[in-house]
Amino acid sequence: MSPRASRDSAADHATVVTSQKVRPGHVDEYQRWQNRTNEAAREFDGFEGSEVYPPGAGSENEWVAVFRFSGIDCLTAWLESDRRRDLLAEGRQFFDGPPTQEVLHGGAPAEQAPETVTAVVSHEVKPGREEGFLRWQEKILKAQEKSPGFMGSELFKPVEGVQERWVVVFRFDSREHLEDWLESDVRSRLLEEGHSYFASYDVRKVGSAFSGWFRFGEGAQDTAPPNWKQAMSVILALYPTVMVLNLTVGAELDDLNVPGYVALFIGNVLSVSALTWLLMPLVNKCLAFWLAPSRARGFRVHVAGAAAVVLCYLLFIVIFGLIVH
Repeated sequence: MSPRASRDSAADHATVVTSQKVRPGHVDEYQRWQNRTNEAAREFDGFEGSEVYPPGAGSENEWVAVFRFSGIDCLTAWLESDRRRDLLAEGRQFFDGPPTQEVLHGGAPAEQAPETVTAVVSHEVKPGREEGFLRWQEKILKAQEKSPGFMGSELFKPVEGVQERWVVVFRFDSREHLEDWLESDVRSRLLEEGHSYFASYDVRKVGSAFSGWFRFGEGAQDTAPPNWKQAMSVILALYPTVMVLNLTVGAELDDLNVPGYVALFIGNVLSVSALTWLLMPLVNKCLAFWLAPSRARGFRVHVAGAAAVVLCYLLFIVIFGLIVH
């Protein structure tokens, strides 16, 4: 994707990115509420899709929800609807402070690779400094283009009556590269310069869905690995877990004539529990040289780790094939 893709695009797509901190102990209630909100949005004209992203490392239990509509009128109808107001009133008991939202008008929906990490930055531009802010954004873009892993950036102007802030969305091919940019000296110097054009700004990062299973340390560099590595690692632990459960617990449940839907639920509980508290920590430890972003920096390391995982796949298939037959 070109770094300037969808900048100044005439497309009428509209997206709202909502960020909400959830009170400790109320995550399950919030997720059920968010599911109802997603279902309600689907009933509105122009709805194209929604995604919900759990908190990433250091995000203070902040959940991000993205709703996409075919046009700004359709999005505005949803945002100002009585149905959404009622849902927000219902959800306040789970919220830790008011939600924040950014409306993005224009630009075609981006096709992202699974590893892509997105940051949404909103700016409160000082009155009369808009031209200077745009020139400053061009300097930011030129610096980002030189940053490893940068995939693209879009600038969204305020939408009268809906969105007062200027919003920038930029993408990197991994969380490691995004964090490197956010913490870079180049960006720090540019932010100092930019304070003459904007009064405040907020950064929101859309993290990985599997990040809760990947922890390597407390430092900023030891965050979640790319999604393709996460998926390969989860399959590495999940396949033998499911096979062992099917051959043991599953067989016992069949002998006891337990209904299939109950047996499936029991199997899911056991497999997820085994992954979360036993197998994924073991996989993390054994493959830390390949999974931890701060360690896996060479091409040979990436290839060697992937090859080792594939060999484990084949070994498990052979072993379970012999057992079954």
